[in-house]
Amino acid sequence: MNAWLPRVQHGITRIEEVIMALLLGAMILLAGSQILLRNLFDSGLVWADPVLRIMVLWIALFGALAATRDHRHLRIDLVSHTLSEKNQVLLAKLHDLFSGLVCLTIGWHAARFVYVEWQEGSTLFSNVPAWMGEIIIPVGFTLMGLKFLLNIPLKTLRDESP
Repeated sequence: MNAWLPRVQHGITRIEEVIMALLLGAMILLAGSQILLRNLFDSGLVWADPVLRIMVLWIALFGALAATRDHRHLRIDLVSHTLSEKNQVLLAKLHDLFSGLVCLTIGWHAARFVYVEWQEGSTLFSNVPAWMGEIIIPVGFTLMGLKFLLNIPLKTLRDESP
């Protein structure tokens, strides 16, 4: 493995973590502001609820990216504990291949959806285009798919994480 690859992966991880922290902080501030405005002043920000919904979508997909990176996705495992170490590694590689292909397929169809939204000029609120909030869907699933596929050759008999 190249010496620069771990540094690039670490940099990408830091960027993902910073984005998630900023999103979560902004969500807390915006939701808290909405609660205070509604309860104390009988008003609120008309754009806050749609923005919060989009932020939830973004943080969910960044969380899924982090789960993919850390091998923390939920798995239904009925047989791997009964297999030999060699077959466990093979099963883990098949899992990553299948998961990667599914994520890339979702990413492809999500990109088609976002493209249609862009063509139609759909908006989230005010004049903010809907595709700007939805772009995380194809990007997130494509990145997850690539992470799964790039992980396949890294699996060895000594891997602790499936």
